[in-house]
Amino acid sequence: MEHLQEHEASLEQTQRYCVQRPIYNEELLQGQLHRRERTPQTLRQKIAHSCRCSSKKAKSHLYSCIPILKWLPRYPVKEYLLGDIISGISTGVMQLPQGLAYALLAAVPPVFGLYSSFYPVFLYTFFGTSKHISIGTFAVISMMVGGVAVREVPDEMIPVGYNSTNVTDSLDFDARDTKRVQVAVTLAFLSGIIQLCLGLLRFGFVAIYLTEPLVRGFTTAAAVHVFTSQLKYLLGIKTSRYSGPLSVVYSIAAVLSKITTTNIAALIVGLTCIVLLLIGKEINLRFKKKLPVPIPMEIIVVIIGTGVSAGMNLSESYRVDVVGNIPQGLRAPAVPDIQLIPAIFVDAIAIAIVGFSMAVSMAKIFALKHGYAIDGNQELIALGICNFVGSFFQSFSITCSMSRSLVQESTGGKTQIAGALSSIMVLLVIVAIGYLFEPLPQTVLAAIVMVNLKGMFKQFGDIAHFWRTSKIELAIWVVAFVASLFLGLDYGLLTAVAFAMITVIYRTQSPQYRILGQIPDTDIYCDVEEYEEVKEYPGIKIFQANASLYFANSESYTSALKKKTGVDPCAVLAARRKAQKRHGREIKKANANDVEASVKHEIANDELPVNGRFAEASVQDMSPDEQERFVEPKPNIHSLILDFTPVNFVDSVGAKTLKSIIKEYKEVGVRVCIASCSAPVMNELTRLSFFDNTVTREWLFHSIHDAVLACQVKARSVLLSEPLPAQARSEKRSVPPTN
Repeated sequence: MEHLQEHEASLEQTQRYCVQRPIYNEELLQGQLHRRERTPQTLRQKIAHSCRCSSKKAKSHLYSCIPILKWLPRYPVKEYLLGDIISGISTGVMQLPQGLAYALLAAVPPVFGLYSSFYPVFLYTFFGTSKHISIGTFAVISMMVGGVAVREVPDEMIPVGYNSTNVTDSLDFDARDTKRVQVAVTLAFLSGIIQLCLGLLRFGFVAIYLTEPLVRGFTTAAAVHVFTSQLKYLLGIKTSRYSGPLSVVYSIAAVLSKITTTNIAALIVGLTCIVLLLIGKEINLRFKKKLPVPIPMEIIVVIIGTGVSAGMNLSESYRVDVVGNIPQGLRAPAVPDIQLIPAIFVDAIAIAIVGFSMAVSMAKIFALKHGYAIDGNQELIALGICNFVGSFFQSFSITCSMSRSLVQESTGGKTQIAGALSSIMVLLVIVAIGYLFEPLPQTVLAAIVMVNLKGMFKQFGDIAHFWRTSKIELAIWVVAFVASLFLGLDYGLLTAVAFAMITVIYRTQSPQYRILGQIPDTDIYCDVEEYEEVKEYPGIKIFQANASLYFANSESYTSALKKKTGVDPCAVLAARRKAQKRHGREIKKANANDVEASVKHEIANDELPVNGRFAEASVQDMSPDEQERFVEPKPNIHSLILDFTPVNFVDSVGAKTLKSIIKEYKEVGVRVCIASCSAPVMNELTRLSFFDNTVTREWLFHSIHDAVLACQVKARSVLLSEPLPAQARSEKRSVPPTN
């Protein structure tokens, strides 16, 4: 294999090509090409075409909206079923304790975490396009939901008798939890509608605005929020839950203020569970290839914790907080509280976009690894249906879980059947054995949450990585982390997205500018400052900017052009006017003092004042010092080529700037050409009325090499057409004939 690759590489290096063709500018090229005739459709025709229905089109739309109809009839039972069963059981074993634990993050009773681990997961089997991601509760989304629930229903807001106006010191926790469940359910309802609308409108591209550095910085900050919120459960102390700006600071201060009331029994149980979970994860990681399935340490810890709590009666004897009542069976569907929508609308948008971004990013990773395609818009619709329908059954917002998805994929999961089986396991717990987990200490759930944050805390290593690769991406990561940490996850996300957009504008406003030269004996042009072999053509400057030309960078483009080429038309014209005035003063002085001196000046300077004004002097009339000052480093520049290869678009301001550049350089005798202009940019220039009598398509060339050759031909023709200077003519006449 290596010999074959070496042979192919040697063939590539020895191959040569030679092409003989005319020098093409755009006018000549378009004259030789024939455009395809296209009949534009009217709006009525477009609507009629989109509304036209056939059996094939209806079938395609049905398969697109409900993907299970396409892949389930072709399901290879013998090949896939065993792997899906093992994967479904393994994922379901993780789904159960995580559902209970993440319900604490969402500030709702644990049973609602089980509901959120059943309905949405089962629905995704029918509507999702990813075969490997595990839908359900996730720490970041649960934390965002809990922040909104606590903000709308704080501990101090609900007195005894929820609708009563009499405020007492004791709180009715059942009424508080009921109201928080209403907030969480309405939030899922609204975020589901938003995701559905975005999917139906084909807005799946919105996820691209959440770049990888932004998401990683945001999730790292969310991990800090989650870890902080679980400290009180680990320590067994009673503190209020905070949301909004500086909630992390307030939470840490509240924990430290009551650190002396730590429940030692709860702390011992929690730390023991953390140690067991870390050991289990390390074993699974080191012996991943040898173990048929990962050791389900989370469910093992839940079972041990429940047994110890029930056997030692930790709730009564040591006042350890436990999960409490888990009602059996499924609840009847109920309509969410619509009146809460105005207060939580912005939060729902953030949750909808973050949830979709995390799900689609994981789905793309698995799709690339296993060689299948996912539909981003259908993923939006699937998540929207999961959240929208699930909200009627008291589930809160969900998305893809990274840890469960990795388990589902690594244990042999092949299709969405694995997710359906995991949801059925959760259903069995809800309807049959849920009451067995009522003695489970909350500190065990806190330990599960904290250990699952290990992967997110490893993202602090991104700082060193982005420091080496990209300072701008590092800035995005830091801003996303700091803003989300101190402003809260909602305002932090908005701040991070705004900053990421600013970096895009900054990059286009501050592109890299370079002067190009030719690699000898080729038509390849590179940066003259980068390579020693690259040489410039005498009298020709090739300028390139790696950005589009529009209102935000048009001024910097012009400034960089003058600086890089060393030719400032305004400075050259100013120097000419200055030289004219000086020559005029010298001529007047000579005329006043001596007629002979005046005659000598006329010989040296052919131009005399006309109607009190002097004509503009050419570049040759300037003194050598002035030429060296204003036309550095090559005073003989006659052509300027603008490489438009990186230019994607030009707006009206950019077109005016381009026209101004051509006009200014023409006044000082420099011809400006444009090379490698793409067809869309050409069409934009045409729409902007860029071409007229002064600027034609003859100024545009298909490639840099075409432009260079055309400039050389033009320079030679101008040189041959210019008359010889008077001194040269006299010297030519005085040369005697040779024998």
